[in-house]
Amino acid sequence: MHRVMALVRPVQSTFELGIVAEVFGTERAGVPRYYEFDVCAEKPGPVPTTAGYAMSVTRGLSALASADTVLIPGWAPVEAPLSVPVRKALLRAHARGARLVTICSGVFALARTGLLDGRAATTHWARAAQLQDEFPRIRVEPDVLYVDHGDVATSAGAGAGIDLCLHLVRQDHGAAHAALVARHMVMPPHRDGGQAQYVPSPPPADALDGLLAWAGERLGAPLSVGDLAAHLNVSARTLARRFADQLGTTPGAWLLARRVTEARALLEETDLPVEVIASRVGLASAVNLRRRFRAQVGTTPGAYRRAFRVSP
Repeated sequence: MHRVMALVRPVQSTFELGIVAEVFGTERAGVPRYYEFDVCAEKPGPVPTTAGYAMSVTRGLSALASADTVLIPGWAPVEAPLSVPVRKALLRAHARGARLVTICSGVFALARTGLLDGRAATTHWARAAQLQDEFPRIRVEPDVLYVDHGDVATSAGAGAGIDLCLHLVRQDHGAAHAALVARHMVMPPHRDGGQAQYVPSPPPADALDGLLAWAGERLGAPLSVGDLAAHLNVSARTLARRFADQLGTTPGAWLLARRVTEARALLEETDLPVEVIASRVGLASAVNLRRRFRAQVGTTPGAYRRAFRVSP
């Protein structure tokens, strides 16, 4: 039996812990059981939770000594330091071959061990910049659902913890068993795309002497960088410099991102065919829209619409 140990702390997220317990600790009729699941804490006893109740945890850090997988289901607040005993226990577990896994904000705890230095990792999109700023030696991947290096693995937002846990089951016992577990959970065994599709589209900015608003009203037209520069009566080089200074991007990249943002809104709010949406946002064809959309959002327009269509 593969021993999975969740390291909890006050105030513990019940959802993130529940994800781990559901995948690794729930017995199901007709589903082979390959995992033993338990929880531990630095200080055994009552552990407050985000749901308003306390749970009783009887095991301490010594439980990590026999774990095959150590899971950190969230770490709140993310600024909370890693105590010396917890850090040593995690490093000892990793050194003897245990797999260390984090859900959402749990990556901040693992990052403080140094085990993610020089490696890719992810977390919730709203915390990605903070993770990168605090730990510059980590290559933060803000668009993916999870990153698995074999010995360490991290997930994006809490819901992406399900994706990561099912991925680990698939790695341990094959796709058929992971699909069986997912079926009992009434979940897809694998989700397409990354978390970029869940990041809210930023509101259109009003900068560059009204250029962005002007361009936003004309997305269906075949606008070029030259057209943008001509509207401001500047050279393309000057326009590029102003975009870099004020927006940190290029005119072409901004225009493409703005077209994709408008396409997302039309997919969410209308039943327009993809071909019509492509024309309305200035991407000419459904083929071009699908290619650009997947590159920026990480999924297809059809899959995005099914996930985010707003009912009339």
